[in-house]
Amino acid sequence: MTARLFDRAWLLSDSPQSRTQAAWGRRYRLWRDFRANRPALIGFVTVVALLLCAIFAPLLATHDPVAQNLGQRLLPPSAAHWLGTDELGRDVYSRLLYGARITLGMVLAVVALVAPVGLAIGCIAGYYRGIADVVLMRVTDVFLAFPRLILALAFVAAIKPGMTSAVIAIALTTWPPYARLARAETMTIRDADYIAAVRMAGASPGRIILRHIMPLCLGSLIVRVTLDMSSIIIFAASLGFLGMGAQAPSPEWGTMIATARRFLLDQWWVPLIPGIAILVASLAFNMMGDGLRDALDPKQG
Repeated sequence: MTARLFDRAWLLSDSPQSRTQAAWGRRYRLWRDFRANRPALIGFVTVVALLLCAIFAPLLATHDPVAQNLGQRLLPPSAAHWLGTDELGRDVYSRLLYGARITLGMVLAVVALVAPVGLAIGCIAGYYRGIADVVLMRVTDVFLAFPRLILALAFVAAIKPGMTSAVIAIALTTWPPYARLARAETMTIRDADYIAAVRMAGASPGRIILRHIMPLCLGSLIVRVTLDMSSIIIFAASLGFLGMGAQAPSPEWGTMIATARRFLLDQWWVPLIPGIAILVASLAFNMMGDGLRDALDPKQG
């Protein structure tokens, strides 16, 4: 089996002999189309590099990210401190690496919360229609009616500023578009012949939704999630900048900008470098999302 995964003729066969061959062939074609998109491939490599930097931050960091040394405050980039030091003498490079853990960790936590919830709500509303559709979509409209940042700030202020509150607040304001997307996909699928055949075979509505509708909605949902990751990064950084997300001395990128914004004109490297990190991460996720969209649906390319 492992040897066949490297056999292009087996992967690209027009008449697969098994479901396994068909599945791997589909995955290979998707990867081939994605790889042909140079900006998407650059975005993918950048995202992988950022994740590896976050995972191996303790090995890559040259200093303790929270260790203060007032005698070396606001030093410019040098051999001793590759990206300089901040207002408390902390190494900016080391804080940037550990900040990737916090920022990207918050993004992944938000996605893990909102994607299943939005998918489930949208599929249930689109399949059952009627009163279930009306109730669920009106709840969705209520969340969409409020500006995302204002709703998140209100939620965090009502509980307690911190990373956990920020993740929950971002999740509360992010799931409605996923629910609407899953509902639209479900409404086009539910009356298809193969769904009718499964229904006539005696499958329950729950089984139909879980086994036959949700998997067909995953492609569009994955693309939407990937494209939204850039806005989630900016959202998390915004909450940190406003003091409602990760709290100092935590090296979160938005918090780093907030504490160093007064040095923008003189010691520019302190606030600018975490801002560049936010820009690079957001751009990488956008480029990767565009490539996934084109690979999964070439008609949109």
